[in-house]
Amino acid sequence: MSLEKVQDYFDSCQMKERIQVFSQSSATVELAAKAVGCEPARIAKTLSFFQEEQAVLIVTAGDVKIDNPKYKARFHQKAKMIPGELVESYVGHAPGGVCPFAVKEGVPVYLDESLRRFETVYPAAGSGNSAIGLTIAELETHSKTCGWVDVCKAT
Repeated sequence: MSLEKVQDYFDSCQMKERIQVFSQSSATVELAAKAVGCEPARIAKTLSFFQEEQAVLIVTAGDVKIDNPKYKARFHQKAKMIPGELVESYVGHAPGGVCPFAVKEGVPVYLDESLRRFETVYPAAGSGNSAIGLTIAELETHSKTCGWVDVCKAT
């Protein structure tokens, strides 16, 4: 269902044909990089956090992780990931397919600075076996981002 919502969204933008659906899993950075045929860093992973009781998404490069002091400085609270079994109910996509497109209304999306070093990245497209290649400008537009943040560090 989630893949279909993302396909419908990109169909309305005449970009549906750019969504890739794989016969194998792309639910982790490593699996997605293999399926897409790119370096893991170019997989745009979408992480889901609680801020108070609100879901917030942060899209990062595939080779970084959240830097807790930076996160706390930016959002004024400790980073608290949404437990896997609750992600779909808060965000609209299940783990492995979480992406910044066609999310539940009111879920803010932020893009991490770690993505800016790439011209093209590959976020999931709503399922654990899909991706879409987007330029950074397209990612900004289609994620309806609230803005850029610097909350990550190299792994």
